[in-house]
Amino acid sequence: MPSGSQIVPYLFLSLFLSGCAANDLMIKRQAESEAKIEFLIQTSKKVEQRHTQFAGLLQVQDERLQAVAVEIKQLKDENNLMRTSRDELSAKVASLAAHSQTPKVEIVNQLSPPKTAKESGPPAEYLKAFGLYSANNFPSAIESFESFIKINPQSDYAPNALYWVGECHYSLSDLPRAKETFLKVADNYPKSSKAPDALLKLGFTLSALKEKERATGIFERIITEFPSSSAAIKARERLSAH
Repeated sequence: MPSGSQIVPYLFLSLFLSGCAANDLMIKRQAESEAKIEFLIQTSKKVEQRHTQFAGLLQVQDERLQAVAVEIKQLKDENNLMRTSRDELSAKVASLAAHSQTPKVEIVNQLSPPKTAKESGPPAEYLKAFGLYSANNFPSAIESFESFIKINPQSDYAPNALYWVGECHYSLSDLPRAKETFLKVADNYPKSSKAPDALLKLGFTLSALKEKERATGIFERIITEFPSSSAAIKARERLSAH
């Protein structure tokens, strides 16, 4: 049996060993706790990163949807404008046909006043150019309309021809030349029936060129100068959409 002097060293050794074990266990648990915290931090960062990416994708998608909506509205406006112009042409062709079918009555010794260009209907050269436009042959239509304007600068159909030149450039996505042509129609023929339509298409063209402030000014100009026109209605719709 060990003496009292021998027991004391054993007690110190036992306490030392138990203290080391407890310290090792504490260090181990602390390391595990720190590992879990680090894991949660990294997971949180990944979640935040994915959230940011998702938000960015949503924003891009929203911008695309807005752009598509604007393009759809623009196409609707253009379609309405084309329908109006087509109806106008059909009415003129019908009027021309009606005049050609009217029986001629010869009255002796009576002179009738000469008919104006509007009364006699569109000239053949103008109809030929418009036929090329309707067939989507835009380069040839431009050449034909410009030839008509050069030969008939004072014709009542000169502003119409110039307007359709602008439409051809627009259809060919030559927006700078379309802008220049529509502006020329409005400035050179301010009293023409095509002036408000030309300004409207000028506004569309400026919008397509990302010149939003100038486009807004043009739409406001249409409402001020041509308040009762169909172009003014479309201009108000475009302004209310922004």
